[in-house]
Formats: sequence, C-alpha cells, structure tokens
Amino acid sequence: MEYIRITSINDPLFRKMHNLMKEVFPPEEVLEFSLWKEPLEDPGIRVFVALHEEEVVGTTEYRYYEDWNVAMTDFTIIGREGLGIGRFLALHRLKDLNQLAAANGKELFGMFAEIYDPYQVLDYAFGGVKPMDPFVRREVLSHLGYKRTDLTYVHPSWNNDGEAVSGLDFCFMPGDDTVDELPADLIVNFLKRYYAVLPEKPQAWNDMIAKLEAQERVALLPL
Repeated sequence: MEYIRITSINDPLFRKMHNLMKEVFPPEEVLEFSLWKEPLEDPGIRVFVALHEEEVVGTTEYRYYEDWNVAMTDFTIIGREGLGIGRFLALHRLKDLNQLAAANGKELFGMFAEIYDPYQVLDYAFGGVKPMDPFVRREVLSHLGYKRTDLTYVHPSWNNDGEAVSGLDFCFMPGDDTVDELPADLIVNFLKRYYAVLPEKPQAWNDMIAKLEAQERVALLPL
C-alpha cells in the first residue's frame, strides 16, 4: 500500500478519492468536486490516499497549525475491510504531523477531530462499509486517545446554506494523555479560522461560539 499526497483536482486519483467520499459520507459533508481546487493547492491542507493495486482504498485530510501547534483531522475514510487501512493511515498521518511539529521546533500538542455520535443519530450508513460504522469508528478513535470536549457541538453545513449540522462531538487527542482540559480561546480561535471558508454561519453555531467565549477552560471527557 502507498501513501500518496493529492495536490490537484486534475490528478486521476482525486476523482477516485472524491467518488469514495460520496459513497461513504452524507451529501452535506462532501464538498463539490470543483470547489476542491483551492484546498488541494493550499500547502497547509494535506490530503493523502491509500493506494492498493491502483485503487484508492482509503483517504485522509488533515492540517497543522504552527501558531497553536495543533492539528485537525478533517476526515478519514476506510474503503475496504481486511487491509489494515485505518492503522496504515493513522501511522503515516502521525509520522507526517510529528515531522511538521519538529520542523516548528515543538512536539505536537494534539489533534482535533469531529467524531460522529451514533447515540444521537442512528441513520449514518457510510456506504455499508463496516469499518466506517460510527459505533466502530468511535471506539477506535477512543482507543487512539481522542476525548470529547464538554460542549454541545454543531458546525456549519459544507453546503454553505446556513444550516447547522449536529450529531457530532468536537474531540481532541492530546499528545499527553494526562491533559484533561483545553483553553476555551484555543477552541474558539480554531473554529473561527477553520470555518472562515463558510460565510453562511447558522445561529446555533454563533450561539455556541458566544458561550465558549464566556468560558476560560473546557473539560475533556471520555469518548
């Protein structure tokens, strides 16, 4: 299996990757094909695929923020069972992020991720791929060290229609497992920058941000 970075919508592997995304994720979570041009060309956004026998069998997107020394996992897709794709992607992603943090003169503080909560929403099929089952994914990510932030989380729809998307937890995997809270302003600043690309913000998101701005710390709870 190969770990290959995608930097252009003209890369034939990107078409395969985008098709895989549409098979697995709900429509509101998938950015339209042409809108990927700028993100893929952005040096700060890292999109990789797992290539097995000329087929894209998995993919992950993430980014590293030098000023905060944190990463964000945008998504991870496992497209086939029995190939160890999840571990393959996780190991290569962490190796890459550790190298980026080292080049920044630091050890990676941790990584954010939005994680589906199947106890809130039961109808996520994820293309029928069993490793993508939200109950399985949640337990695997818990094993990796992710913890959920103590807030009721929503995010703006990637359709940029002003709708709020719920059914997820905003989570963080600290490099030091003893870390059990985060500065609220880190979360606020991160979310504002992360969703700056979507001008249509739902009121529920604005309310969430306002509540966070009134806090100093946010607890990290078991996932």
